[in-house]
Amino acid sequence: MKLAFVFPGQGSQKVGMLAGFDGNDVAADVMRRADAALGQDLTGLIANGPEADLNLTVNTQPAMLASSYAMYEAWLAAGGMRPAVMAGHSLGEYTALTAAGVFTLEEAVGLVRFRAQAMQSAVPVGVGAMAAILGLSDEAVSEVCAAAADNGRLVVEPVNFNCPGQVVIAGHREGVEKACAIAQEKGARRALVLPVSAPFHSSLLVGAARELAARLAEVPVNEPQIDVIANVDVAVHKTPESIREILARQAASPVQWVRTIEAMAAGGVTHVVECGPGRVLTGMIRRIAPTLQTFNIYDAKTLADVREALAQAA
Repeated sequence: MKLAFVFPGQGSQKVGMLAGFDGNDVAADVMRRADAALGQDLTGLIANGPEADLNLTVNTQPAMLASSYAMYEAWLAAGGMRPAVMAGHSLGEYTALTAAGVFTLEEAVGLVRFRAQAMQSAVPVGVGAMAAILGLSDEAVSEVCAAAADNGRLVVEPVNFNCPGQVVIAGHREGVEKACAIAQEKGARRALVLPVSAPFHSSLLVGAARELAARLAEVPVNEPQIDVIANVDVAVHKTPESIREILARQAASPVQWVRTIEAMAAGGVTHVVECGPGRVLTGMIRRIAPTLQTFNIYDAKTLADVREALAQAA
């Protein structure tokens, strides 16, 4: 058996997402540390909302990282097996790197808050948009984006290759809306503009990537204790310099999730645990590599169930 852990990104958050770990001292300590580092009652926001505040990008990103990391630390404290390799979807890559010892929790929550602010402010609200295109091939979606770009007048690009038949696009709102119409003409099952506040991972965020590079230069970066596959180039980066570079690039580059999971399978991974709120990544993984055994940890019961299942598999 070869075990991988994956960590979800923005969109999986919900009020009460840590309720399943109430009474877990390890998870509570992680949240205390995150609260102290940010000077904010993140724990209370996660537990009680309001939902609108939790869904603000500047709150969502540290809340998701802290919650997923709390679940991972609870897993290890319960005697759970350390993974051989990890990855995270977009923001989740920061959780994976924190779990791998690249960042301290305190550095990580501050860093992703900065990242959220930089990504949010790079494009005025209303100018950019994102949309999910379902039921077309990657190639067809790329062609749709090219057609909608109006000879380069508009930016509209594939930015999340999530699983076969599910690609997220981003760019100028006009271009994204035009691409949705073209995609439906080409037979897309759905083309849905997403309720997000910025065109994440598109080239419109190159300014945010530059800001992030400057911020990352100030943050202590350790060599990872566990391999983490990067979103941008599907490679494992070992040095602080290359980790800083790929994280800065990630803000304005597509998330190569299909290739990430294919790389895990090709590297001998047999079991994948999604650690964090929700089960979005598990659904994607089952479509990308159906032979992989998938599990979820999002409360105390699932943690115990997964531990038992992996013990039997080993």
